[in-house]
Amino acid sequence: MKIHKGDNVQIMAGKDRGKQGKVLSVNIKEGRILVEGLNLLKKHRRPKKQGEKGEVVSIPAYFASAKAMLVCNSCGKPTRVGSRQEGETKVRYCKKCQAVI
Repeated sequence: MKIHKGDNVQIMAGKDRGKQGKVLSVNIKEGRILVEGLNLLKKHRRPKKQGEKGEVVSIPAYFASAKAMLVCNSCGKPTRVGSRQEGETKVRYCKKCQAVI
């Protein structure tokens, strides 16, 4: 998978199209990602203690990684990601400006 935890991504499809956020978690098996503050679902919470009220909490949900594009650190645009060998290490790079991500 070309998107890793901690990357900045932009959503390309769905209700949050055009918004950017930081990747909190990646599920490689299912090809899904969790992005901070995006794809929010409402969850109803029960009161924990007597006298306390229940509440509705917004939590981020997983969505397909194909709907997101990595945002390059140097050019600041959503871009496709390539990989190449630099010495002994394999690095990801921006297809637009060729900068290492």
